[in-house]
Amino acid sequence: MTTAGDAAAPARPATFREVFGVPEWRALFATFLLSTVGDELARVALTVLVYARTGSPLLSALTFAISYVPWVLGGPVLSALADRLPRHRVLIGTDALRAVVVGVMVVPGLPLPVLLALLFVVSLGAPPFESARSALTADVLEGDRYAIANSVTNVGLQLMSVVGFVLGGALVAVTSPRAALAFDAATFALSAGWLALRLQRRPAPAGADADAPTSLWQDALAGLRFIAGSRRARAIVGVLWVGSMFTYAAEGVAVPFATQLGGGSAAAGVLLAANPLGVTLGGLAVTRLIAPDRRERLIAPLLLCSLVLLAAAGLVARALPAGSATFAVVVGLMFVSGLASCWFIPLQVLFTAVVPPAFRGRAFGVAISGLFAVQGLGVLLAGAVAEALTPAGVATVAGLAGLVAVAPVLLALLRTRPAVAAGRPAAGASVA
Repeated sequence: MTTAGDAAAPARPATFREVFGVPEWRALFATFLLSTVGDELARVALTVLVYARTGSPLLSALTFAISYVPWVLGGPVLSALADRLPRHRVLIGTDALRAVVVGVMVVPGLPLPVLLALLFVVSLGAPPFESARSALTADVLEGDRYAIANSVTNVGLQLMSVVGFVLGGALVAVTSPRAALAFDAATFALSAGWLALRLQRRPAPAGADADAPTSLWQDALAGLRFIAGSRRARAIVGVLWVGSMFTYAAEGVAVPFATQLGGGSAAAGVLLAANPLGVTLGGLAVTRLIAPDRRERLIAPLLLCSLVLLAAAGLVARALPAGSATFAVVVGLMFVSGLASCWFIPLQVLFTAVVPPAFRGRAFGVAISGLFAVQGLGVLLAGAVAEALTPAGVATVAGLAGLVAVAPVLLALLRTRPAVAAGRPAAGASVA
């Protein structure tokens, strides 16, 4: 089953003016930035609060990780709300609910278990909200405008994450963790009001079984069955999961890697930032400089290139003595590997070329939940390998093993290409 259109792909990339000229997307983008700042700020605040109360690094790390758990445990089920209900209601309702719950967290004297439970409740809003936001982006931006919007969103995510962490640390230092939580509650409330004013009222997506009463669990299973039953969808999701697992595995040993290169915590931050910075710039380049009908051909070479460069960074670190020169070369290789890692942007556009609108929320939930799971698995495996090898050896193994692992899924993607080659790229749910 495919939703690819009959028209040929546009001859030129869309422009930023064409994307930002859509009022609804401006509201979606602005509230996304606002919520990202608030979320990162709240993570810093709660981590500081928990560590101050307990003195336990483990509990503070657990606090930071709680917000990702709902994606892994219930992402596909919760994301089904974006296909069962009008998407604007899901967006407004989840933000309003999160504003109330975070507001409760500001109350002084709450026991630590209660704070963590409330944080988990807040995090439950992320899967339906992000699924509805991504699916609604597909409704308001068609064709290549979606690719541009997705690239801009990735840039905003990286920048606002940094702003949120920095602002959170400063606000906690100057005032208190509760002030940072109050700020987060305000961002959710402002986002809900902004979306209520700017979004059009659309009915819930219509599906083939729209009249059949189903549960959220049944809806989620329907989304899983759709992806499992489509060779094209399976291949796309396989490339996303396997490619991401190996290209990001080395992040789990960034701190010891920086130490091996002769640096400290600041060097680890630079090493961690090199790849995302490359992804950001590479995404902008591929969406603005490459014609839409040529982007799919770049997925395989870019993915392979990113893994080769990751392995090269490890080999350089093993071969050259520790020092600033070696560190600069490794950071440069990680940055260029990040440039090549923009392969996932055209892959996202292909993803919804085989997903009908009524399944977009669930398809997004499946993809992003699996993405969190495999990235976590990759980091854990990198840590385990680091018990036997140096961090540079881990980077080398991740790159070389990734080249072997992605070969079957890339071949599967290439084999399914003729079935939709005549269709235009479709907009759809972001899985970045």
